[in-house]
Amino acid sequence: MIKKSPVIIELVFVAIAILVYYLTSNIFFIFNFLYIGSAITVGVYLIGNGYKYARNFIMLAIGSYLLFYVGILGHENLSLFGFWYYLSLGVFEAAVIHFLIAKIIGPFIFGRGWCGYACWTAMILDLLPYKTPQHEQKNWGYVRYILFAVILTAFIGLLVVKVNNLDDIIFYLFIFGNLAYYIIGIALAYILKDNRAFCKYVCPITVFLKPASYFSFLRVSVDGDKCNECGLCVKNCSMDVDLLDSSRTRHNGTECILCAECIKNCPKNAIDF
Repeated sequence: MIKKSPVIIELVFVAIAILVYYLTSNIFFIFNFLYIGSAITVGVYLIGNGYKYARNFIMLAIGSYLLFYVGILGHENLSLFGFWYYLSLGVFEAAVIHFLIAKIIGPFIFGRGWCGYACWTAMILDLLPYKTPQHEQKNWGYVRYILFAVILTAFIGLLVVKVNNLDDIIFYLFIFGNLAYYIIGIALAYILKDNRAFCKYVCPITVFLKPASYFSFLRVSVDGDKCNECGLCVKNCSMDVDLLDSSRTRHNGTECILCAECIKNCPKNAIDF
């Protein structure tokens, strides 16, 4: 399916662009979703044709666009704080639409594709040297839920005390929050020798992503008739997913970011989306 994916992806994002424009009457969303869809389409085409850094291209194209153009220049907080803030205002604009499509509803279709192709934190972490974990996965997943609760509680606190200039505070929280994510993510990658340690243990966005990705339509599966159980897919998986098991209950199944490393490393072409 990865060979057919570019056309499907482009059509999906064209449909999203039209739908969101219809709902908001904001022409920006036509440009926004056509750009994101086209970046993913080109990148997936390159992945299907064996280009080594194709996914890095997608992540840099989308992640830098969202972080710098939409986030910093556009003064939009696309983080959890921004989502709660705009949701509380009843504003159906950038942050709320972003979360609905990329992190709440979308994962029922494409799982944790956000983590593998668009996250501006991971676009830097994936450039670090530990692309496959050097140690067994830690049992630290509870940290993400604690951080999620802390962020939500802090936001509610800001509303309760009715601080002045809340819009500016939310924007600066976006800047400093992302800096903190980069510092923590890079530090964990080197300490644990695992580029994706932040994604596995700390990232609060996965509280939304993991439950929906369990039911994802687009998922990696193994053809048992072709597979010789060499284990290269598991060895090269950055998220410690048991790829030899195609069931939804497989170990770390909701950690899969659809990076396609397993597909590229399978000598029998037994793995596909």
